[in-house]
Amino acid sequence: MELFVRIFDSYVGMLSLFVIAFILGMGVWFYRFFMKKIAEEDQARNNKH
Repeated sequence: MELFVRIFDSYVGMLSLFVIAFILGMGVWFYRFFMKKIAEEDQARNNKH
């Protein structure tokens, strides 16, 4: 429980949480972006043949 108090009570802890959330969000965004591009490329490849 002391860990949560330290994280939410200090500036460095809040900044760390923000960085972790940002990195996770960026990972989700990149995953969705690349999956969309792969699907578009597959669709274009299937339309050519």
